[in-house]
Amino acid sequence: MSEIRIEVSDFIAVVTLDNPPVNAMDPDWDLMGIMDSLSERDDVRVAVLTGAGDRAFCAGVDVKKAAEAASDEPGAQTAGNRRGRETFYSVMECAVPVIGAINGHALGAGLAIASSCDYIIASERATFGLPEIDVGLLGGARHFQRMFPQGVTRWANFTAQRIDAAEAHRLGSVQRVVPHEQLMDEAMSDAQIIAAKMPIGLKMAKANLNLIEDMDLRNGYRYEQTQTSILVKTEDALEAKVAFAEKREPVFRGR
Repeated sequence: MSEIRIEVSDFIAVVTLDNPPVNAMDPDWDLMGIMDSLSERDDVRVAVLTGAGDRAFCAGVDVKKAAEAASDEPGAQTAGNRRGRETFYSVMECAVPVIGAINGHALGAGLAIASSCDYIIASERATFGLPEIDVGLLGGARHFQRMFPQGVTRWANFTAQRIDAAEAHRLGSVQRVVPHEQLMDEAMSDAQIIAAKMPIGLKMAKANLNLIEDMDLRNGYRYEQTQTSILVKTEDALEAKVAFAEKREPVFRGR
């Protein structure tokens, strides 16, 4: 059975891609709808995105199901392409931080999903790659560039070779690499830290980081200053200051 599982507890959403044996991206998945819903839930402040099992995070598109769903109708391929890219954008544009807990292979579309997360904690078994050239396709090079330098991106595209977790960490593409059996504990530990922060601040920080990514220094920092001026006027920002002065845990209300 192919599905995306969601569990929410203590302001943390765990989203699990589940399509055995390698969690290939199913055309019927609605990851976009799920990420959009997390953006609007008051009981979610951070998400952890991972794959089921021990083999793969997501090893690309489910080729068999994609072939079955293919159509010669005019506009069908364009619509499929749009669904694909908007699915990746939905992870990047989710209003709350998304931690990628990469438990195995992240290839092709799976690499694009992983690169759309805010940052990655990887199992020692994780690999990253673009195998598309071996099956007559072009890979998600632009998504790959969000994680890896230009030369590495071109090497991976031309050779279809994979980058292991240790090398990805050395290149700064992965926040840290952990023993496989500790992956979810490590990701949840980070998620708990983030979930304790002020929710309105988290959402503003996420939107801010997305917008300034392609800005120059002057305009990016100016935008940050403007957003800070808005944030400091919120009730939660005041509560954060008072709680810090009183040496107690803040109680945030999301406004």
